[in-house]
Amino acid sequence: MSEDKPTITFDDFAKLDLRVAKIIEAENHPNANKLICLKIDLGSEERQIIAGIRGHYEPAELIGKQIVVVANLAPRTMRGLESQGMLLAAHAQNESASSLVLITPEKPTTPGAEVS
Repeated sequence: MSEDKPTITFDDFAKLDLRVAKIIEAENHPNANKLICLKIDLGSEERQIIAGIRGHYEPAELIGKQIVVVANLAPRTMRGLESQGMLLAAHAQNESASSLVLITPEKPTTPGAEVS
């Protein structure tokens, strides 16, 4: 367990709405070097997510990819654009560099599917 993060209860965890989303558009943020603007399909709606993944992924390679998102995160403005959720990613450390890996379903599934 990480020492810098507090332990949460199951009830705290159950508040998260984790869902599968499909990326339908992606472009570099016009006012930020590390951000990419994503338009995602959550099944019942489309949303915009601003993610700090630039430098790890090119926008064109993201289109069509399924990701896991926190769907009930309060909207937040990032460098002038509203982000309506957050994608999940892992930071992998190796000997030569740090890399970022998006959390994706093992098999394609329906956009909006709940993650449990």
